[in-house]
Amino acid sequence: MTQRQNFPDWMAFDVEAAAQHIGDRLRQILSKDLKRRGMVVGISGGIDSSATVAAAVKALGRERVFGLLMPERHSGPETPSLSRLVAETFGIEHAYEDISGILEAVGFYRRYDDAVREVIPAYGDGWKSKIVIQHATEATGFSYFALVAESPTGEMVREKLPLKTYLAIVAATNFKQRIRKMLEYYHADRLNFAVAGTPNRLEYDQGFFVKNGDGSADVKPIAHLYKTQVYRLAEHLGVPRAICERPPTTDTYGLAQGQDEFYFLVPYHQMDHCLYGKNHGRSVEETATAAGMSEEQVRRVWIDIDRKRSATRYHHLPPVLVHEVGEVQL
Repeated sequence: MTQRQNFPDWMAFDVEAAAQHIGDRLRQILSKDLKRRGMVVGISGGIDSSATVAAAVKALGRERVFGLLMPERHSGPETPSLSRLVAETFGIEHAYEDISGILEAVGFYRRYDDAVREVIPAYGDGWKSKIVIQHATEATGFSYFALVAESPTGEMVREKLPLKTYLAIVAATNFKQRIRKMLEYYHADRLNFAVAGTPNRLEYDQGFFVKNGDGSADVKPIAHLYKTQVYRLAEHLGVPRAICERPPTTDTYGLAQGQDEFYFLVPYHQMDHCLYGKNHGRSVEETATAAGMSEEQVRRVWIDIDRKRSATRYHHLPPVLVHEVGEVQL
């Protein structure tokens, strides 16, 4: 079953018109606002970065889009090949930058393992792990995070995460997004290009990005599109089927991890319904029917949407001045 079969009728849109609108705006933004020649896109092998590459190539031409492939030690085994498939499909110039050495130099792997050992003392070489969140269908109160780890012999361990340890693990993994963005801006400066961000509407609305990491960009071409719409756009623009049929992942931890395991309480197509319903004043009953959820589950997700909007407002804020200095005269 392809992702398109989950497409909600109430979010149906003219995909060609959407692609044309993105292209028109990108050309305008680059020439009038940013005054840059093209765009740099970090390619993860996921749907969002792939759709961004496809939209950029349609808008600007392949010679004005530069791709970066930036795996590391914890990346999924398919990440490099899928990322390269995107770059080759759209014929863009690209570079391969394995960031494991940089992460090693800043102490990421040591800091991460030390934090994990606070709850799983045996954790070490050969282990893999990930953070998961309580699922909305299982929730009985406030959500909480747990650490899931796999030993070299295949034994699975799950431990509830204290806040201090959770913050330490997330702070360490944020090195990955910030290092990748540093490399994107290096190549953008070298080429006089702008840096593209790749969040979809769910991620942008809910603050699912790292400040000064993947949240940093000069332009965000698909931030207005729900995840399901991004899948439609990607398919329309010729993103390879292997990516269009791939479930969303974070590709951040050693163990495979879906976005709904780590951040969103339900799978993306249900989150699309819930966020759309909340944004457009749909009733709980209508939203629940469309999403295939109970009304109580929708209420829980809506509460979580509000909580995340409040908690991640910091992610969206530009640097705050203590005194107004006025607009820069251009």
